[in-house]
Amino acid sequence: MPKYTVSNLNKFLLLKLPSAYFSGVRVKSISEHEAVATVKHRWINQNPFRSLYWATQGMASELATGVLVMKKIRESGQKISMLVRAQKGEFTKKATGRIHFSCNEGPLIDEAIQKSVATGEGQTVTLTSEGIDEKGDSVSKFEYTWGIKVKS
Repeated sequence: MPKYTVSNLNKFLLLKLPSAYFSGVRVKSISEHEAVATVKHRWINQNPFRSLYWATQGMASELATGVLVMKKIRESGQKISMLVRAQKGEFTKKATGRIHFSCNEGPLIDEAIQKSVATGEGQTVTLTSEGIDEKGDSVSKFEYTWGIKVKS
């Protein structure tokens, strides 16, 4: 991928993660410390209870953590693999309207990458992505444990 811009990341979604793209998941913003993904409740991503299907929330929340890990790996200049090792989710409110999932733990990723590069050993980093609705209420919270390792 040429550059980590919102536009390029959303094109990446269409080509590499079409189920997320067609469900309406989009990258909203990305910076050194934070990535935000959004999804709007629509017919294609709803559950029988007229709210956002849990798996769609999972796709958006994982994207918020994953694009931040990808960006940090790219910036490191190293060949590093990444893989979700564990996931945990909690749902606190019916998700309707537009939901924003954000992960603001860029420094944790930097630490894990630096340690992996220094030691040559795989590292794990657990990142949180919380879904906030248009009223500012939390609807869900996900944790993803990413494994990263310098390729030999």
